Amino acid sequence: MKKSNNKIRIISIIVMACVLMGMVDGLWQPGYLIKSLLKITLFLMLPLLYAKYEKNISFKYLFRFDRLHFIKALGMGLLVFIFILVMYNIIDPYFDFSSVTVSLEKELGVTKNNFLLVAIYISFANALLEEFFFRGFAFLELKKWTSRISALTISAGAFALYHVFMMVNWFSLSLFILLLIGLFVGGLMFNLINERSNNIYSSWMVHMFANFAINAVGFMLYN
Repeated sequence: MKKSNNKIRIISIIVMACVLMGMVDGLWQPGYLIKSLLKITLFLMLPLLYAKYEKNISFKYLFRFDRLHFIKALGMGLLVFIFILVMYNIIDPYFDFSSVTVSLEKELGVTKNNFLLVAIYISFANALLEEFFFRGFAFLELKKWTSRISALTISAGAFALYHVFMMVNWFSLSLFILLLIGLFVGGLMFNLINERSNNIYSSWMVHMFANFAINAVGFMLYN
């Protein structure tokens, strides 16, 4: 009964946090500062409050440093960085990315002038926040209370759908579908990386380098 209750509660928190952030991104669309504060509340504070309520849950193991896996993740991050930039240059002639900067300015208040600060926050702090929530709480912790396949699917699905809410108006339908598939596969990959190290540093490193590449593309689009 205890195991079933924890599974239901953790899944409920995941769904609630993603739906609420989806409403913030898709309907309210506040400035990036307000959105970030709300995201910290939902993706960090909710799991921490639950851990305080449920005494047999602790997140300390998620931040246990493993040098070997960290070095491997660094190498993977560099490969991901190169892959994203190469793929962008391949598909750029076939898709229109001009709406991306328009959506960033209209929906988040991100402009060419403040893009650098936002890019730094996204690459480091926001990536760590997402890794804690989607890979730490929604996978490694959830896996303790449900099957491995269920935890893998729920975590990767939540990760993909959350970003879909955020970028629903940015791309054409074909590119949108391609992005959704890529996000789900990326979420699965991040989960598998962390499953070996049993911490979130490994996926954080890869996620960080992916954001470096995406932000590099953003600089190209703004220029």
